Amino acid sequence: MFAAMKKILAAVTVALLLVPGFALAQKRITITEGTIEPTPIAIANFTGIDGLPSTDGLLIAEIISNDLAGSGMFSPEVSAALIPPPADPSIRPDFAEWAPLGVKALLVGSATRDTNGMIEVVFILWDVVTEREIVAGEGEVSELGLRRISHQIADLVFESWTGDEGYFDTRIVYVEESGPANRRVKRLAIMDQDGHNHSYLTDGSSLVLTPRFSPMVQEIAYLDYFNDNPNVYLMNVSSGQSELLGTFPGMTFAPRFSFDGKKLIMSLAKSGLTDIFEMDLSTQSVTQLTKSPSIDTSPSYSPDGSRIVFNSDRSGTQQLYVMKADGRGVKRISFGEGRYATPVWSPRGDMIAFTKMYRGEFYIGVMNVDGTGERLLSRGFLVEAPTWAPNGRVLMYFKQNPTESDGSGGESYLYRIDITGFNERRMITPTFASDPAWSPRLP
Repeated sequence: MFAAMKKILAAVTVALLLVPGFALAQKRITITEGTIEPTPIAIANFTGIDGLPSTDGLLIAEIISNDLAGSGMFSPEVSAALIPPPADPSIRPDFAEWAPLGVKALLVGSATRDTNGMIEVVFILWDVVTEREIVAGEGEVSELGLRRISHQIADLVFESWTGDEGYFDTRIVYVEESGPANRRVKRLAIMDQDGHNHSYLTDGSSLVLTPRFSPMVQEIAYLDYFNDNPNVYLMNVSSGQSELLGTFPGMTFAPRFSFDGKKLIMSLAKSGLTDIFEMDLSTQSVTQLTKSPSIDTSPSYSPDGSRIVFNSDRSGTQQLYVMKADGRGVKRISFGEGRYATPVWSPRGDMIAFTKMYRGEFYIGVMNVDGTGERLLSRGFLVEAPTWAPNGRVLMYFKQNPTESDGSGGESYLYRIDITGFNERRMITPTFASDPAWSPRLP
């Protein structure tokens, strides 16, 4: 189409055709509240075959704008709509028109339909200050693939400008909650990271808890209390088919996957003790990793699979520990006030997220893998279940309100926040929500 378009959206043309929808001395707790100056960006409405904004193009620009604004790293300029976009993205913009807006970046593009209803999407991101092309691409999708290609473009804009991997072409699985607090119905639900394409994976006939995404994307593990028995299932989220892995008495959290998707790690209660076990998914053989007269629970693998973080009361209070993948070399890493729980290793390998309980409140925090640099990011009556975006920069979790004596209250909602402690945002879901799990980038 034009020579400058050398960075192509990987596999978009084929893949998207199949996508159905696109401790302080005073013993105080300090919440870290970071600040980041968002980059002003103009997102021009994508044009159609006549060089004017098209219906498809307007939707694409809106989705990209919402993704980037939601990250807190960009400030899309609404006034960009007042300047006519180039009739064709191959035409070099008149930067003298855009510079007065105060924007540093400009995204232009087109979305044109052919006779078969397929939509060709083209985009270019420009640096308005230097007047240089930053990234460009093109792809062909069906109408059902519009949302996804928009998320992919947003990912490329995010990556090329910030240097961090994007996380917009991802999904969230969570526990949807409805009904009064004392009779809450819980179902597994799944949605795009922006809340669209929402659907249910279970029917609410049994209690479901703590879904976990496999690095293979299309598979989740979850805990199902059918007839009061804690059963662990694997589900293919595309087909909805589930496989029972086993019944594990005393289990309260679903297992977590290794980053290669070949193993599950879990805590099991046996003979009054709770230890950590590993399951090989190819053979379903189970290996015990800890043997301690304490409660060892909530294990999570490091990205390279060489280490495991977990929480234990072996020191007399609930703290975080790291050990080798074979269970040797256990080392305590948390020493702050309060109790620590549900650690989750970052996909980058550099940080561990956790839940902290202190003086009647709950906190979501992060620390370095050696226990240094602890930062508390969010607090509430009940704040639990941190899960990482695939770029290791953003966390999602849920907050729950207190339950009143008459059974009212107890509402729970999903939130996300940057690891610097800024841009906490509530996620919009149809009803109450808890136990989120963030998928890897979609293939």
